[in-house]
Amino acid sequence: MPVVLNARGLSKRFGAVTAAHEVSAAIDKDSVVGLIGTNGAGKTTFINMITGYLKPDAGAITYEGRDITPLAPRQITRLGICRSFQIPQLYSSLSVHENMMIGLGIVLANAGHGGFLSRGDAPVPGYGEPAAQVAEHILARFGLAEYRDRNTQVLPGGVRKLLDIALTMVAKPRVLLLDEPTSGVSAQEKFGIMQMVLDAVRAEGATVLFVEHDMEVVSRFAQRVLAFYDGRVIADATPEVALADPEVRRHVVGRLRAAHA
Repeated sequence: MPVVLNARGLSKRFGAVTAAHEVSAAIDKDSVVGLIGTNGAGKTTFINMITGYLKPDAGAITYEGRDITPLAPRQITRLGICRSFQIPQLYSSLSVHENMMIGLGIVLANAGHGGFLSRGDAPVPGYGEPAAQVAEHILARFGLAEYRDRNTQVLPGGVRKLLDIALTMVAKPRVLLLDEPTSGVSAQEKFGIMQMVLDAVRAEGATVLFVEHDMEVVSRFAQRVLAFYDGRVIADATPEVALADPEVRRHVVGRLRAAHA
């Protein structure tokens, strides 16, 4: 598989704290990569550097062969790298459909169409359909059609999480970074939600990187694991190999178990 995203020697310090130390990872197109580590291990710093929210002190990031290290977050998003957050970023006073239409309106405005309010018939970039049709398509893909007209603040946690991730798809991302996609989701829901997310996202042809503290989710859904500890990548392998690594078991798996005991 060709490499779609390549981080080389990324380092980042905050005063005396080293949040990332020479982190390197080449991400293959169409892969599903799990990022694991305890809080403060460097996972979120890595994602923030990829998406432009933090600039590395050293190193470089290339996307489809282009150096994106100096670009602003909005420029990186427009290129096709999008993210969701651990806490859903929703307009809580609006319905599921209205949230989706606002997201699509932003995409249309960025494409020079003035937003969906003034150009409801404008095709959404990457989809070739009007915003209203794209909204219905994405909601159906994520199993959200039945919640279409409900206010987001009364939705169950798992549905809110699905909507937040669905909103990232309005920009037709080619690389999607998910920050703890099963956090706040019940043990009974986590596998079903993760499967639905990956089915929906990969059906659109996106490469996926996801941060996760649940090793059952990681072992079931990741094709590859990057294990972080103390700002470094201490393992880069399949889930079976990475989760059996003595360093990973000591510094990641053991500490996560202790934290959730």
